[in-house]
Amino acid sequence: MTTAVIRPMIGQDSQFFWDGTTAGELRVQKCNACGVLRFPPGPACPECHALDRGHVVAAGTGTVFSYVVHRHPPVPGKELPIVIALIDLDEGVRMVGEVVDVADDEIEVGMRLRVDYRRVDDELTLPIWRKA
Repeated sequence: MTTAVIRPMIGQDSQFFWDGTTAGELRVQKCNACGVLRFPPGPACPECHALDRGHVVAAGTGTVFSYVVHRHPPVPGKELPIVIALIDLDEGVRMVGEVVDVADDEIEVGMRLRVDYRRVDDELTLPIWRKA
């Protein structure tokens, strides 16, 4: 595997999330005005439209809602196939993530997963998911 990876876009709305992965925390944006959780993060609450944002630290567990096995084309820094899942977090939001150490013919809807972290370098730690 090569060391080059496709790096995520990190901006004002997502910096807290990436700071969390570096600290070993899965952070989900929370509206400080009405308390609604949302992922992906954004500047305004979709429920009450407030701009007062915070976050909660998620438990890091969830269930596979859907998945895809990526076989082609090659992805820099990754070995194929790559298992990508849409995960229903226990907190009630959905997140897309790479599932590791689960064979492409073993992944299934309803499988329980837990988050783990892969440190790429001093500036980037990626969340990855493993069978719970």
